[in-house]
Amino acid sequence: MMQVVTQVTVWIIPALLFLIPVYAYWRKVPIYESFVEGAEDGFKTAIKIIPFLIGMLLAIQVFVDSGALKLLVDALTPLFIKLGWNPEILNVIPLAVMRPLSGSGALGVSTQLINTFGPDSFVGRLASTMQGSSDTTFFVLTVYFGAVGIKKYRYALKVGLIADFIGLIASIWIVSMLFG
Repeated sequence: MMQVVTQVTVWIIPALLFLIPVYAYWRKVPIYESFVEGAEDGFKTAIKIIPFLIGMLLAIQVFVDSGALKLLVDALTPLFIKLGWNPEILNVIPLAVMRPLSGSGALGVSTQLINTFGPDSFVGRLASTMQGSSDTTFFVLTVYFGAVGIKKYRYALKVGLIADFIGLIASIWIVSMLFG
């Protein structure tokens, strides 16, 4: 079974790259013209989101460099201790804070945690689970919503942050139960 899965994963992308143009040709879609039109739209979107992206990245850098991240971690530490959670969880608080802000920043924090504690450690497993169970809420709101001109996104922000918090709690619970 594992060999079948391995072969499917090796061939799925090349098969799609072959089958999609064949299907488009069969449906009489102008393939090259459609591709060029899509690339042009993608380039326009990339240019349109640059100001939003720069603003978000600047805000993240100010947040980290000002020491606000450290203050937030220090403020959350007593809560985690009071809840009686594994003290190693405190090591992933910077990841929990960074994940909604920046995917690359969160990946950097995860990499640092995994290099420090090891991939099979409680912290490494928790960092990996957190990476997969939450999203970059502010990035999504800034870039994607900005690209299509959505200005009022208050419910999306609330729901995104609630989902990130639930992802954090679920990650802690699941990793504690499985690897405790």
